[in-house]
Amino acid sequence: MTTTLTPLRTALQLGAAGVPVLPLRAGKLPFGNCPTCARNACGGRPNMKTPGSCACPQPCHGWAAATIDPHVLNSPAWGPAWRHAASVAYHPGGAGVTVVDLDNPAAVRWARETLPATRTVLTTRGEHWIYRGTMPSSNAVRPGIDIKSLMAYARWLDNGTGAMAALPDAVRALKEPSHARRAPQSLSVPLRGHGGECPHRTPTYLDRGITMGVQRITEARSAVHATVYRTFLAVLSTHGRCGCLTDAHVTRLFTAAQAKGETARHCTDAWTNALTTLGL
Repeated sequence: MTTTLTPLRTALQLGAAGVPVLPLRAGKLPFGNCPTCARNACGGRPNMKTPGSCACPQPCHGWAAATIDPHVLNSPAWGPAWRHAASVAYHPGGAGVTVVDLDNPAAVRWARETLPATRTVLTTRGEHWIYRGTMPSSNAVRPGIDIKSLMAYARWLDNGTGAMAALPDAVRALKEPSHARRAPQSLSVPLRGHGGECPHRTPTYLDRGITMGVQRITEARSAVHATVYRTFLAVLSTHGRCGCLTDAHVTRLFTAAQAKGETARHCTDAWTNALTTLGL
């Protein structure tokens, strides 16, 4: 006898396994998971660079709402969403993986001829190839192929088959055309500055900003990966252009993130993604 799990039960099981999850409406769209955003009142899908397009105290929908916290998943604010959920989604980047979404048979054939074998999940139109490791997400990197990892969500279908391989360079290379690729950002020198005049009158201003960033990460109760990224983005937007940030400052932020369960690789990816977003 086969027992079909409800979306909430599936979400709780995935969360217990460390996979951040969220409910999806019909059409694979996220819910607004707070009273202000009920029935999509705030405009729907969050901006993919700034979590949440509403004024909620915390991200309420989209990839930024994905969580492993059973108290959040079972909270009254999420109750209506789970009761009407058509399926469950997860945040691949938060789970430490990258999904190569192959949307048609031609894309699947290309992957089988080009990419190393890894865990495979059948979809309604093609396959998800799942690799261990994270990278920036991007749509239409090739015809019928999307990359879903950081700042994106993917529909949970099942555990798939096959052993999961490490994220290969062949997948990373899909993100940008060859002429636009650049070397990975070195964290030994997190920013070189842009030669501008430093607007910080005293070191205290910068130290206070780092302290606030550490506090924000430390106090996060859910969506930790999204909180880390937003904190890095905020710090870099204020202090990233004049060369004031040092290894010691970045280490404080990374240490706080890793104390919340983030891996060193997740921290590096979030930092690099923030640099790219700000054009640094």
